[in-house]
Amino acid sequence: MIPGMHPDPSVCRVGGHYYLACSSFEYFPGVPIFRSQDLVHWEQIGNALDRTTQLDLPPSTPSSGGVYAPTLRHHDGRFHLITSVVPHAGTMVVTSTDPAGPWSDPVWLPDVGIDPDLAWDADGTAWCTYAGIRQVRVDLATGAALGGTRTIWSGTPGALWPEAPHLYEVDGTWYLLIAEGGTDAGHGVSVARGPAPDGPFEPCPHNPILSHRGTDHPVQNTGHGDLVQAADGSWWLVFLGTRPRGGSPGWHVLGRETFLAPVTWVGGWPVVGEVATTMTGGLPRRPVPVPPARDDFDGADLRPCWISVRSRPAHAWSLKDRPGWLTLHAQDGSLDDPSVSFVGRRQQHHACRVRALVDATEGHGGLAVRLDEQHHYEVEAGGGEIGVRARVGALEHWRSSRPIPDGPVVLRVETQPSGPSPDHPRQEPDVVRLGYETPTGRFVVLDELDGRYLSTQVAGGFTGRVIGMYATVGTVRFDWLAYEPDGDP
Repeated sequence: MIPGMHPDPSVCRVGGHYYLACSSFEYFPGVPIFRSQDLVHWEQIGNALDRTTQLDLPPSTPSSGGVYAPTLRHHDGRFHLITSVVPHAGTMVVTSTDPAGPWSDPVWLPDVGIDPDLAWDADGTAWCTYAGIRQVRVDLATGAALGGTRTIWSGTPGALWPEAPHLYEVDGTWYLLIAEGGTDAGHGVSVARGPAPDGPFEPCPHNPILSHRGTDHPVQNTGHGDLVQAADGSWWLVFLGTRPRGGSPGWHVLGRETFLAPVTWVGGWPVVGEVATTMTGGLPRRPVPVPPARDDFDGADLRPCWISVRSRPAHAWSLKDRPGWLTLHAQDGSLDDPSVSFVGRRQQHHACRVRALVDATEGHGGLAVRLDEQHHYEVEAGGGEIGVRARVGALEHWRSSRPIPDGPVVLRVETQPSGPSPDHPRQEPDVVRLGYETPTGRFVVLDELDGRYLSTQVAGGFTGRVIGMYATVGTVRFDWLAYEPDGDP
């Protein structure tokens, strides 16, 4: 699996390598790109949308708005990535000969909705299919529609929100894979087939071919899948899912994650095999380098895993002001604001420890666990004090504060999940401990907070937790940050 907030996966194979893209919503840079040789071990090699000429999210972009559901394909020697920017911009295509980048500036497709897909027929015509399962032929050089738009399949009668279409030609038959039922508990994957890219399509008699609705499987909300044929001829499905924890209704805090399942073909239809909580596959193992737990900010640029809220303007951050430190200059006043100076990474493990050496002698800032502007916990240094702030909806409170000596201090956040079997119906999914370390390394916990309030079930939306560094007043500097998992994801 690719743990943490990596939803809406799209995958393609080029030779012996596999490439995968995910949604990024209100975060910049947008659309993380991963590479693998075995569909199990993935490394992030870049972000497709890493310039303001490609992605310019204004402060009015709502949380869980932004970049939705990319499709990644390789055609005629180039990678093509098509995605939508909601609610402001529309649908774009960017291309590159190297998936690590750089990617081109976008070509905009005004006649295409969200969840767009690209497929090419034998004549080289590009077919774009999108949510609502509507389809139009497009000129990718200009973005213009070639002919009219039509609905090609309505999905399962009565099922909510037919979306996330992907179109494939397999042995002369065209297969249309879609998600339906909504991206929550009713989510599923269904398929239809036809003689041409525009159908007519007949539904699989066994739809949905993947859904965990109404089950006790540890992976829930399964859907939004994409098929890929491996180099050895086997077939696989990547898809999103969640791992709820705690009591009722079950809270997932990491967001929607990417999972893998084997696919076989029976009677001309794809059949999805076992879904495991850890990604497994039948290909020879090709592990990738494990990123170091600690980032000392010694490079010329930030690693691709680091993301910011909506934008990362040059005046708000620097790796050069104090070499070997990440410097953040405050913009808006707090994490409640849409343009806060923030650099974070997706929380990818239910149990983890995040530590950072922070110099807040010229401002106020620290470590935050963020879901959106109205749901976040932070431990903050500045003005000779350390405090913990909790924001849940309309409520906010400084939970604790304590004087500290001048100079840098190690701030620390820990998450500890609840057990697999709830002790009571309302058991929290995890607890979040926030505080600082003494010079001897002892963790002083200033507060321990219920993790359910930083979950999708409380906050709503489509994202998951991001843990990172921020500045709310003046200038705050970070010598290093260490993200240390405690066990498997």
